[in-house]
Amino acid sequence: MIVLGRRALRLRSPSMRILAAPARLALVGAVALTGCSRPDTDQATQRAAIGRVLDDFHDAAAKADEARYFDHFNKRGVFLGTDATERWDVAAFRAWAHPHFEKGKAWSFKSTRRAILVAEDGHTAWFDEDLATEKLGPARGSGVLVRDLSSGAWSIAQYNLALTIPNERFDAVRQALEGTVPAKAAPPPAQGATP
Repeated sequence: MIVLGRRALRLRSPSMRILAAPARLALVGAVALTGCSRPDTDQATQRAAIGRVLDDFHDAAAKADEARYFDHFNKRGVFLGTDATERWDVAAFRAWAHPHFEKGKAWSFKSTRRAILVAEDGHTAWFDEDLATEKLGPARGSGVLVRDLSSGAWSIAQYNLALTIPNERFDAVRQALEGTVPAKAAPPPAQGATP
């Protein structure tokens, strides 16, 4: 008998039973394979694993461990820097960053807040994090990680480093970027002084 929804199909002849056996085996095999290849989609577990990847990524830069830092990138990864011209694939970014790592200290970023969203299939994740930095001041990192289907390891497909600008200061920053920063006004005369 084969059950289809609420209906059962009774196979009365032996030849029909023999023909149905491969279909049952294929169905059982498909279910077994689907169960084996299903990713671990436990959100909390995956977010913790991604957090460890990002923390180690930042730690590698702070300790000038170039190999460890760049091992966190996916082979097709991209780094977007703070300058509009800074869109690098991994090889170009590594060439630019190598002199900094060679000096014994690259840069130091520490995540102070992080949000991670893992896709339902468990193979892609998006993040954003607020960063405390030594030289840039407050910054934000955001990006995408992908999970290797065979090893389950997460790698950075895109990292976007941005400076955060308070809204009330945006006009001054825009003017600085355009090169139109107004000259500073002269201080008011001291009280009792004559002009």
